[in-house]
Amino acid sequence: MACVYLSLGSNVERYRNLTAALDALALSFGAIIISTVYESEAVGFDGDHFLNLVAKIETDHSVSQLSVILKRIEDSNGRDRSSPRFSGRTLDIDILTYGDKVGVVEGVTLPREEITENAFVLQPLAEIAPNESHPVSGETYKTLWHQYSESQKLWPVEFIWPQ
Repeated sequence: MACVYLSLGSNVERYRNLTAALDALALSFGAIIISTVYESEAVGFDGDHFLNLVAKIETDHSVSQLSVILKRIEDSNGRDRSSPRFSGRTLDIDILTYGDKVGVVEGVTLPREEITENAFVLQPLAEIAPNESHPVSGETYKTLWHQYSESQKLWPVEFIWPQ
């Protein structure tokens, strides 16, 4: 079984879409560990605030099989793949890490660069996996979060799952 960390985000019907995504992940993978849910301003475009969280799952699926499952969950929640990259979205689920795999694995770049670039990814990851090490730098997520110096604002929000 591979330990996988996923980033989830939504700025359209945020609570409904994140709840539906977590329900679908639990149905597909069983037990999930989730971080606090954080609200943040849109990054890279003007838009409604996002809700973001990180989830830990374990799976026997390959990276490509997992990617197909995640795309199916996004699509079932109204994901419009014709929209520009930096735009609002109903649901975005990204594979942050898959075990200790590094590089382009079955079409997915691992670990995902956003881990060290965006507070809305790094803070919740550091929360649920503080002593785990980034597969490339070897630094713990807790250390990376303490060293983070960008000025992205995010704040915890109340989110109850499962409902």
